[in-house]
Amino acid sequence: MAQGGILPIKFTELLQLTNADIAPASIGFNSCTLESDHYVCVRQKINEDDKPQVIIINLKNNNEIVKRPINADSAIMHWTKQVIALKAQSRTIQIFDLGAKQKLKSALMNEDVVFWKWYSETSLGLVTDTSVYHWNVFDPTQASPVKVFERNPQLAGCQIINYRVNDDEKWMVVVGISQKEGRVAGTMQLYSRDRGISQNIEGHAAAFGTLRVEGQPEEYKLFSFAVRTASGAKLHIVEIDANQANARFPKKAVEVYFPAEATNDFPVAMQISKKYSIIYMITKYGFIHLYDLESGTCIFMNRISSETIFITAPDSESAGVVGVNRKGQVLAVSVDENTIIHYLLQNPANTGLAVKLASRAGLPGADDLYRQQYNQLVVSGNWAEAAKVAANSPRGFLRTQETINTFKNAGQGAGQMSVILQYFGMLLDKGGLNRYESVELVRPVLQQNRKHLLEKWMKEEKLECSEELGDIVRLHDINLALAIYMKANVPAKVVAALTETGQFEQILPYARQVGYRPDFTQLLQNLTRSNPEKGAEFATQLANEEGGPLVDIDRVVDIFMAQNMVQQATAFLLDALKDNKPEQGHLQTKLLEMNLMHAPQVADAILGNDMFSYYDRARIAALCENAQLYQRALENTDDPIVIKRNIVKTDKLSPEWLINYFGRMSLEQSLDCMDEMLKVNIRQNLQSVVQIATKYSDLLGPNRLIELFEKHRTAEGLYYYLGSIVNLSEDPDVHFKYIEAATAMNQFTEVERLCRDSNYYNAEKVKNFLIEARLTEQLPLIIVCDRFNFVKDLVNYLYRNQHYKSIEVYVQRVNPSRTPAVVGALLALDCDENIIKQLLSSIDASAVPIDELVAEVENHNRLKILLPFLEATLAAGNQQQAVYNALAKIYIDSNHDPEKFLKENDLYDTLTVGKYCEKRDPNLAYIAYRKGQNDIELINITNENSMYRAQARYLLERADLEIWAFVLNDNNTHRRALIDQVIATAVPESNEPQKVSVAVKAFLDADLPAELIELLEKIILEPSPFSDNGSLQNLLMLTAAKADKGRLMDYIQRLSGFNADEIATMCIDQGLFEEAFEIYKKVDNHVAAANVLVDNVVSIDRAQDYAERVELPEVWSKVAKAQLDGLRVSDAIESYIKAQDPSNYSEVIETATHAAKDEDLIKYLKMARKTQREPAIDTALVFCYARLEQLPELEDFLRSTNVANVEASGDKAYEEGLFEAAKIFYTSISNWAKLATTLVHLDDYQAAVECARRANSVKVWKQVNEACVAKKEFRLAQICGLNLIVHAEELQDLVRQYEKEGYFEELISLLEAGLGLERAHMGMFTELGLALSKYHPERTMEHLKLFWGRINIPKMIRGVEDAHLWPELVFLYCHYDEWDNAALAMMERAADAWEHHSFKDIIVKVANLEIYYRALNHYLQEQPLLLTDLLQALTPRIDVNRVVRMFEKSDNIPIIKPFLLNVQGQNKRAVNNAINDLLIEEEDHKTLKDSVENYDNYDPVELAQRLEKHELVFFRQIAAQIYRKNKRWEKSIALSKQDKLFKDAIETSAISGKREVVEDLLRYFVDIGSRECYVGMLYACYDLIPLHTVMEISWRHGLNDFTMPFMISYMSQQASTLEQLKKDNEERKAREASQQKEEDQTPILGGSRLMLTQGPVASAPGSASFGQPNGITPQPTGFPRAY
Repeated sequence: MAQGGILPIKFTELLQLTNADIAPASIGFNSCTLESDHYVCVRQKINEDDKPQVIIINLKNNNEIVKRPINADSAIMHWTKQVIALKAQSRTIQIFDLGAKQKLKSALMNEDVVFWKWYSETSLGLVTDTSVYHWNVFDPTQASPVKVFERNPQLAGCQIINYRVNDDEKWMVVVGISQKEGRVAGTMQLYSRDRGISQNIEGHAAAFGTLRVEGQPEEYKLFSFAVRTASGAKLHIVEIDANQANARFPKKAVEVYFPAEATNDFPVAMQISKKYSIIYMITKYGFIHLYDLESGTCIFMNRISSETIFITAPDSESAGVVGVNRKGQVLAVSVDENTIIHYLLQNPANTGLAVKLASRAGLPGADDLYRQQYNQLVVSGNWAEAAKVAANSPRGFLRTQETINTFKNAGQGAGQMSVILQYFGMLLDKGGLNRYESVELVRPVLQQNRKHLLEKWMKEEKLECSEELGDIVRLHDINLALAIYMKANVPAKVVAALTETGQFEQILPYARQVGYRPDFTQLLQNLTRSNPEKGAEFATQLANEEGGPLVDIDRVVDIFMAQNMVQQATAFLLDALKDNKPEQGHLQTKLLEMNLMHAPQVADAILGNDMFSYYDRARIAALCENAQLYQRALENTDDPIVIKRNIVKTDKLSPEWLINYFGRMSLEQSLDCMDEMLKVNIRQNLQSVVQIATKYSDLLGPNRLIELFEKHRTAEGLYYYLGSIVNLSEDPDVHFKYIEAATAMNQFTEVERLCRDSNYYNAEKVKNFLIEARLTEQLPLIIVCDRFNFVKDLVNYLYRNQHYKSIEVYVQRVNPSRTPAVVGALLALDCDENIIKQLLSSIDASAVPIDELVAEVENHNRLKILLPFLEATLAAGNQQQAVYNALAKIYIDSNHDPEKFLKENDLYDTLTVGKYCEKRDPNLAYIAYRKGQNDIELINITNENSMYRAQARYLLERADLEIWAFVLNDNNTHRRALIDQVIATAVPESNEPQKVSVAVKAFLDADLPAELIELLEKIILEPSPFSDNGSLQNLLMLTAAKADKGRLMDYIQRLSGFNADEIATMCIDQGLFEEAFEIYKKVDNHVAAANVLVDNVVSIDRAQDYAERVELPEVWSKVAKAQLDGLRVSDAIESYIKAQDPSNYSEVIETATHAAKDEDLIKYLKMARKTQREPAIDTALVFCYARLEQLPELEDFLRSTNVANVEASGDKAYEEGLFEAAKIFYTSISNWAKLATTLVHLDDYQAAVECARRANSVKVWKQVNEACVAKKEFRLAQICGLNLIVHAEELQDLVRQYEKEGYFEELISLLEAGLGLERAHMGMFTELGLALSKYHPERTMEHLKLFWGRINIPKMIRGVEDAHLWPELVFLYCHYDEWDNAALAMMERAADAWEHHSFKDIIVKVANLEIYYRALNHYLQEQPLLLTDLLQALTPRIDVNRVVRMFEKSDNIPIIKPFLLNVQGQNKRAVNNAINDLLIEEEDHKTLKDSVENYDNYDPVELAQRLEKHELVFFRQIAAQIYRKNKRWEKSIALSKQDKLFKDAIETSAISGKREVVEDLLRYFVDIGSRECYVGMLYACYDLIPLHTVMEISWRHGLNDFTMPFMISYMSQQASTLEQLKKDNEERKAREASQQKEEDQTPILGGSRLMLTQGPVASAPGSASFGQPNGITPQPTGFPRAY
């Protein structure tokens, strides 16, 4: 426990896993991993239906929870990164980067991985059954784990719980545990990579660490491990890889304390804090041990968890340890820096350890010891040790300027290094120096010209940089000083140093970095004069600063232009104005002006890049026009006159730009400019105008542009303009105007193209134009008329104008498909037939639409004119259907053997020709329709003309079910006539079974059973090819079964080709059971016949008669089954025996058993055993013996060979109360457990106990115990009970049984006897305690004191509380660390449980602060005399202000006066006020004076006002002191004068330091004639009284004698001061003279002659102090000016 209530550790619960949806079953060593204090990783699968998932909790990000559906055996997160390692099937390893969502690596191991963990930031350690592997998952060259060493055989059979690797990966240790001799033994394998050897060590937990020991140059590498054996527990600390430079580290082996109740506890985890060099060791029972790594001293030990902490990891700062326990608590433990030193100092033996720990880790608490030790060493002159103490002081609190001065003033022994250098050497070895130490060290080093040491220390960061240090170094090395100034953050001097070294490019980044802004304008001006290029570059940097320009851009331009640096000014402005801001317009104008005047090409480039938008455009446009930059002038003007003046100069303008420029104009302005361009020089500008018109045709409008071109009579412009847009335009006028323009330009090819390709011109208008134009080439007109169907007009025009050749060209070459229209037009013009025939003969017939041609000629009733053309077409090999259709029509009309043509020709359209023939000859139409299978048309024509026979033959031949369905439909009025023809003619004539089958199916689908039967009888019963067709016979019988059942039996007798099984099944489905029976009997299927009798006819007697007639075993089996189902058990068994069929033994056994036909069943089972050896048969047989009580036969059977399930038989016999039989069964198989239970029912208890001992089963012991208790056989019951109570889950039921029966003493006796058992557990001790609390309360306390460590305290607390055993309740609360409840219980039951000393020990340990105040109220009411003692104990824990308020409210402040005086040191207002009130009431002025002087936290005005009215002068004096303390000088002095306390008044005036107060009091004393006080004032207030005042008062009141001491002292001091001033003045003059001489010989800034810092070299020395003749203000450098 912590000493004095101080805990040296901080204990925090970071997270409760169960609050993060983690099931308790998932919190364990195999499913929960913790690699660092960043992530907890849990694998969870709540039940079999759930998908497994991995839950990741980020402890560093507000406990963020991430759930991923991952199926893996194990998952471990990286220490700090979002990288997870997964293991599946114990061999597959995969690494994923969750942040990047990608797989990093994967590997397949050759053996199972039994343990793995991250042992470093980059690598995994994997332990298999035989070896250990390392895998750097971030090394791309390491594709798979690398074997490091093999496991020792001693680790075989151990559970691996940890694997550790030291920092340099040269040492590894594998930790495993196993069960040995009733305890958990630990085995470790320590492996050295350099030596390649292993060492087997007994241990449970281990860790590697490093230790820096004072006086040793290098760190020690240590290995620590802990072990608990049967004889004791120890912690070992040994050195590995001993360093020759260090002294040998002594091995440590210290005892590890385990509490007496923790007999099975052992170490499970160990971590070493690098920060504090402390070993954290955690045990299985939740104890934490802290040990010093250097000495092995135990610092602290206590229990932090009631549950096992199964996994731990160091925290990220290596200051403490993080762990997870079985309850799901994530706990963090670390050293409490504010208390650990105080905790150690409470034990004098640990003082040395406290000092070392404070020094090593920089912890507070040991400062006084260090200071005392330091002072003693300084006084004794032991300077080396004093320097060591100061160097190692915690947090460096002794490393001050005072210490440095002390060591500097220390003497130096002969031949020894000075103390200050020794001190600095220690500090350098330890680490870095602070600013004072750095300055003091560097000054002598540089004086000795050892600059290399300074550079070395700077590189190693041993020195703390400061401005003072930089000033010292600057005199020797400006670059090194620059580095120091930068680190010390002295911007002014950094800029000065950069300037001095010429690093101008570094000034701006540095100033930006540190937020410093020097005078950049002055810097730039100086730099420009010396280096224009650098100046321009620097100016650009200043102007481009992200936060805005650091210089005035106008000022910069003036600087450049003053030196005629146009190029640099241009470059600067281009960069400075790149953001194109409105406020920069004047600068943009200035930039363009200077370049238009001096370099027009540069201005042109600037304007061309379109960089600026806010310059004066009118001014720039005029300058551009003067510079002949017409394009730029146009870009920058909106004046129409200027635009027209410049726009016509197209030879000086870029065509592309000109076109784009017009895009910026308005429509009217554009047209005006284009008109101006054509007006001024149409030849030069026409092409540009056409391009512009083409580009902006949509905006300007084609009509307006056409008017523009027509205005200037330029057909050429109109043609080219329209030619560029006509292909994209849909305006008819555009197309027509283009045709006109192309015609005018004689571009007939374009006219022809447009007429052919355009879809937007007005065809009528174009046709008329072309006719009126009377072109020599008629092709455009032909194309227009052909496209828009003006064929008649075309033919009229060509025929009347005798262009016969054009007509031929049209139908031959242009569009032969227009031949019908041309022929029609010619026929309408009454053209000669010979001309038409000649024209037709000249056309390619394949291109002529014959149908249209025939229709056209047929309309004019001149069809025969086409016969030569058609015959020629056929002769030419043209196979068009239309040709044959036309010929067919001609043959039909001319009656030229049409029937032959229709039957033999297959190329005509049967539908067209059939329609043509319907009214002329129906038979010809039937022929055509039949040929083309035009079903509907054929059916209609045959129905209309009563051609049913032809229709029936066609339907049978067609064999199409859809057509059959159509004609057999109910709505067909011709159906009956058609059916008659089908039955009478079509079917008998047919010899094709398939087609007849289709017809039959059609009748079947049409639901015409009568007609179908008629049809089938026709083809089956009468001689025909289908008489023996089985399918048709089946169909006939099926149809008869559905439509005419009376015919079915006759069909069965007459037919033999049907499918008997199918028909019989159908009969059964239709309920025709007798017919089915006849069918089966006809085909000798006796089993099926018997099934019909049994299952359908349901006549078991007929079935039995049938079985006797056929005498077949199969039939007897079927009959037996039916008899069994009918519960005719004896008959069924007899039938089964006749059939010799044991197959249905299960049902027979079940049915016979229920019917109690055991004797018949024995016969059946004996028959069955002849052929089958089934357990069910033998089991049923033995049970029949048991039920019939044929026990001898049963014993004989069991002794013989059998396969009976004897145990099941015994169980059944037991359930039915056949205990004798059960005894035989259980005895035969030696089932002692069940035999014991059976013997209980047979009242043979002694034998039952013996059997229970043999069975050793909890259930049996329980049953036998219950029976013995019921029979009051308590001795035997106790034997059974002792075997039950060792099982915790059975204990409660046993106790409940005894208590229910009222056997309390027997229960207590049983539990007491059980305490001595080896397997005695907590539940037994707890239940005994509960029994004693109920039935023997006087023995309860004794039991608790003996066994409190083995009792379930929460449960026992409830028990004693129910029994009202208050002392026992308090005892239990205390031992369960429930201090809050213990204190409450003592207060609530004070009469029985309160005891002052115990209560005082308990109250200081409670966690709820409210209980403190409740306890104070309790003591106030019950024990007021002990209240002060209680307050003394509670002082560190209670709120003093609240206590004061509480007792003030109850008016009991005097009772706690000792307490108030004790806590007044806290200087709390409530305490001070209470004490002051109490002291005033007691008139204790001395104590009150001490109180107000030492403790100032009170209302001084209020207290002083109270005291100044007090009747005692002492209290009024205190009031005056309070006023004085709060600087109310007048009030204080007035009180003192009132009570004539002149000494106090004089002291007050002197302390005030105010001359007016002093002078007033001085005059007061003079006025009252107190010369003693007058002299006292002159002495006490010597510094505050002016000389003239004293001389005046002395002269006026005759006090010269009393004033003389003052005057003598004053004059002496004045003379001494003048002498000192004279001396100082002389020294100053000498120093200034020396300094002036040195400055005259040395450059101002260390030899640099930069004009930037010094101005011109030839500057007159006399003017340096008053001004700068060159007009340049000196740049602040951060150094003192030297003039």
